[in-house]
Amino acid sequence: MKKVLCITLNPALDMTIAVDGLKIGEVNRATSTQLDAAGKALNSAQILADLGIDCIASGFLGQQNQASFVQLFADRCTPAAIEDQFVRVDGNTRTNIKLVDHGTTTDVNGKGFWVTDADKTKLLQKAGQLATACDAVLIAGSLPQGFGMDDFHQLINVVMAVNPKLAVDVSGEALKAAMSYPLWLIKPNSDELTEAFGMACQTADEQRALLTAVGASIEHVVISMGEKGVHWYAPHAAYHATPPKVTVKSTVGAGDTLVAAMIQGLLGADEDAQVLTQAVALSAHAVSIVGFGVADPERLATLMAQVQINRI
Repeated sequence: MKKVLCITLNPALDMTIAVDGLKIGEVNRATSTQLDAAGKALNSAQILADLGIDCIASGFLGQQNQASFVQLFADRCTPAAIEDQFVRVDGNTRTNIKLVDHGTTTDVNGKGFWVTDADKTKLLQKAGQLATACDAVLIAGSLPQGFGMDDFHQLINVVMAVNPKLAVDVSGEALKAAMSYPLWLIKPNSDELTEAFGMACQTADEQRALLTAVGASIEHVVISMGEKGVHWYAPHAAYHATPPKVTVKSTVGAGDTLVAAMIQGLLGADEDAQVLTQAVALSAHAVSIVGFGVADPERLATLMAQVQINRI
């Protein structure tokens, strides 16, 4: 069975609160609440596990509230499929609030813990050791306090020295840094690319111009564009996927689902159309529910039949 190391540097306890018509400055009543052990790479790990991939979850985790996180982690994940290899650090894992109102999500993200030089050394050592035994590695999400761009570069170098199949899903300065490496896969959205590089990135021509300008030598570039679909720049072809029409309940986890499904498909050496169709269908499924996971195979099959793939 394939195995993927999923590194979440700044995990969170995600409190998702659904409301019916958010009113700022007033008392609002929740229609539902859900608390999850979360973080971009951890979210992807759950999808990978649902798709039959063994995962190792690593990164940093706050010691002070780890009991809550670990219990929620066990509740949402199959223990046999996801191994906990987080580095414990002093402080609390942050709490993020996600207010979901008729498909629109408002995020309020906490700051979280501060990592020390000793913490970073432990993670670099662990990442190098774990990556050696995995078929691929995913680094995703924001950077915690105390973990700078030099540390991010060092983490990429440590992983790539032992495993060339590195996938990255980050934003801002970290995205700019990541795109200077010959990665296996990267999955930004079009707005993140514009924010990072100051270039328009909505059309295929604009995206190709950006990739040329930054000198990207990444094997698989997957750009998500919301309801406009997904562009995948593969080594020998480029594709546009039009997603199925769904009722959006929450956008939480859609990108994490997309990158996980792309990793699973590429590791399985599936045909390009199959890889992208499943990934886009799973992402559409993710926005049609509140929560995570591949819980309805029949629903997934229906969505896959509605995905349209064209070369660009």
